[in-house]
Amino acid sequence: MVNKEILLVAEVFANEKDIDKEIVFQALESALAAAAIKNHENQISARVEIDRATGEYKTYRRWEVVAANDEIDGDLESPESQTLLEVAQIDDPDAEVGDFTEEEIESVAFCRIAAQTAKQVIIQKVREAERKKIVDAYEDRVGELVTGVVKRLEKGSVYLDLGGNVEAYIARDDMIPRESIRIGDRIRGYLKEVRSDVRGPQLFVSRSAPELLIALFRLEVPEVGEGLIDVLAAARDPGSRAKIAVKSNDPRLDPVGACVGMRGSRVQAVSNELAGERVDIILWNENEAQFVINAMSPAEIEAIVVDEDKHSMDVAVDTDNLSQAIGRGGQNVRLATELTGWELNVRDASKADDSSNVESEKIKQTFIDQLDVDEEIAEVLVEVGLSNVEEIAYIPVEEMLEIEGFDEELVEALRNRAKDAVLINAIASEEAVETSKPAQDLLEMEGMDDALAHELAAKGIITMEDLAEQATDELLAFPGIDEERAGKLIMKAREPWFAGEQGEV
Repeated sequence: MVNKEILLVAEVFANEKDIDKEIVFQALESALAAAAIKNHENQISARVEIDRATGEYKTYRRWEVVAANDEIDGDLESPESQTLLEVAQIDDPDAEVGDFTEEEIESVAFCRIAAQTAKQVIIQKVREAERKKIVDAYEDRVGELVTGVVKRLEKGSVYLDLGGNVEAYIARDDMIPRESIRIGDRIRGYLKEVRSDVRGPQLFVSRSAPELLIALFRLEVPEVGEGLIDVLAAARDPGSRAKIAVKSNDPRLDPVGACVGMRGSRVQAVSNELAGERVDIILWNENEAQFVINAMSPAEIEAIVVDEDKHSMDVAVDTDNLSQAIGRGGQNVRLATELTGWELNVRDASKADDSSNVESEKIKQTFIDQLDVDEEIAEVLVEVGLSNVEEIAYIPVEEMLEIEGFDEELVEALRNRAKDAVLINAIASEEAVETSKPAQDLLEMEGMDDALAHELAAKGIITMEDLAEQATDELLAFPGIDEERAGKLIMKAREPWFAGEQGEV
């Protein structure tokens, strides 16, 4: 009868929890072993073995084989559960340290097991098995869209019921701000992580991740799901606005129109799922400058200047479009930056033109003075993109000859004059460093070193007052100066300004 009860318990638990029957048998063995240990006067070690076919079980007392401990004169720390290697080898010559010797003892009757102990062990084993099953089922689905019903709300976080006794967790930071969610609502999310934690949630879902936007378009736009259209990037201000970059793999297919859908039905379906988030669909372009221009939509771009070294672009827009290009709170330019991966600086086109003209005139005058050329040649050099004499000194002759109106004689003369100018400038710079002396307040300023002080003095920054008037970007040109140090030095130099203001107050 007892044997049948064990088999029945294993069968019921396995079917009810939908787990392997072997796990239930292991839980029963642990429970019976715990009962046997508790039934013994001393803290012994025990193992129970259940016959999976008949339900019969046997209990074995166990001793771990250990080496003699010289610190306690060869005695055992736990004689109830340990035995010396020499003793174990009397019965089993092959015994080694770490092995176990066993002896069958009387088993505890199944009906006498402490109910609470057995229940806790079985439930714990079953829970571990269930959690492992969830991890196995969902770990390959990370990055996919999941749908669930809101089960409960806790301090802004949401627990979703995904069905099959599976629960997912959406942290407050992964929710769409100000989104109205109620228990029983059916919502979608992006499965971003699966953890095999002993406690707490295991499936972590996000509704604010850009990947959710891509997954929703893959669901709503058949051409995306079929691979005819690629969604290459996405940027979101969750609940407010988003941008996605799309590309067609079929020249006959308009990717933007396909994603918008008839009368905007497809993009509207995505927007509705994201609490009304407005989505701009941007046409991807392999030309990165053109891609940035597209990403800044709906603002119209007047001009764009690319800085490859800083991986940034200066975007010039008309004064009337300036606020639209920047967006409310900088939203439009921020999303465009995130979408393209370029640092974008929006500028007023009229002011940018004025600044550009001033800079061009400055460069042209430098060419006239240092290369001894007329204004016409200097202007041509500026127009082809040359900005200093170093470039002219070392630019390949072939490239210079491509300039309209330039022959070998002129190019050679310009290069030689440029090299002479570079040498003269270098000598003058060294002399300036040697002859210029920084003021005492600059030398003694906190964070300053002697070499940097002389470098600054050579460039006309003699006193702390001179340093205080500099911008962070201007100091980055000096060796050994990064943005953090530049900022600290300037703020230190400006301390007297703030001290004066406090005195007035």
